Amino acid sequence: MNTNIVVSLDERREKKDGSFPLVMRLGHNKRTTAIPLNISLKKKDWDEELRVVKKSYVGTNSVTRLNHIIQKSKSEAMDIILKLNENGRLQGMSILELRGHLVRKNAAISFYDYTEQQVQELISANRIGTARSYKGVISVLKTFTNNKELYFKDITYSFLKKFENSHLGKGGSYNGLAVYFRTIRAAFNKAIKEGAIDKDNYPFADYKIKSVPTEKRALDLSLLQIIIKKQIDSDDICFNARNYFVASYMMYGMNFTDMAFLKKANIIDGRIQYRRRKTSKLYDIKINPNLNKILQHYISLDEDSPYVFPIIKRDSALLQDKDIQWARKRYNIKLKKLAEKCEIEQNLTSYVSRHSFATQAMLQQVPLNAISAMLGHSSLKTTEVYLKSLPSNILDDYNAKILQ
Repeated sequence: MNTNIVVSLDERREKKDGSFPLVMRLGHNKRTTAIPLNISLKKKDWDEELRVVKKSYVGTNSVTRLNHIIQKSKSEAMDIILKLNENGRLQGMSILELRGHLVRKNAAISFYDYTEQQVQELISANRIGTARSYKGVISVLKTFTNNKELYFKDITYSFLKKFENSHLGKGGSYNGLAVYFRTIRAAFNKAIKEGAIDKDNYPFADYKIKSVPTEKRALDLSLLQIIIKKQIDSDDICFNARNYFVASYMMYGMNFTDMAFLKKANIIDGRIQYRRRKTSKLYDIKINPNLNKILQHYISLDEDSPYVFPIIKRDSALLQDKDIQWARKRYNIKLKKLAEKCEIEQNLTSYVSRHSFATQAMLQQVPLNAISAMLGHSSLKTTEVYLKSLPSNILDDYNAKILQ
């Protein structure tokens, strides 16, 4: 049987008081995950060799009883594992399925402990962006609850409405709120799937996440042409920003992260062949002369770098994510200067090239499902959001026809 449980301190997640969560570390089929015991201890109060709480611990009336509770939790988990093994079900189970069997199905599970564990697993899987979303939700909820413990059972319809009112009362937007709530909903869905909580505790059956249309992001074709044709010297502060914007537009509205990870090896026989990091969708894009000029410029800058664009400088996933975040921030700042240089009043951001590509494809009567495929969307609804705001001149033309 290739499955075991060890009780230990999770030293990766130190709390503000210097304590660490006590977890059951589950190992199964060469993978590991943690099951929180909702107990936090400082290192001095935990005997790592004997796997027991030391008598020095003053956070309980009876250390002996606390150790009994810990051992009982481990024994109950091992009993479930042995029964699954006897029934021939154990080896065919994934570690998440097994974890769901071991976690008691009640709502008294810390939302923070659970989501912080998800952060660690996401980082291990190099899903840094999603891990950042979870960390953002943890931070904002801790502020809202004044750092009080938060259990899944506490996150009710009423709790979500209070959070909504607080967020909007501070000047936050519905769309910003929707980002938080989609992450909370994802945590609930995962916890239910794993068997950590019951479906009865799901608040999103009643609470509907709201969002509102954003301001127009797509540029009119005439403005795009100004950016594409603008003569900008290589020592100009806007040189890279303009090139990145145009390259993104010409590569099906490629997002900034995918551009950062684009490798020279992805350029094959005059085409760009790569997988989008968010969806793993495979792309095969023909390189036109204008795009080729931009790509060749950056490829020649650093022959030793595997990447096309000089964005990623470091090796680990976390540091690469920081490289991208820093570069995107600088990119957006320079895009504002580019807009001034091109006398464009509309707000220019890293998303505008993507939305502009989608809108221009629609105006060329490219079918919606084809546009969706080119953008790498998993749903046509997402594509429809991109295309909600038609350019003003198109609406003016339609209006003129109506009023004739």
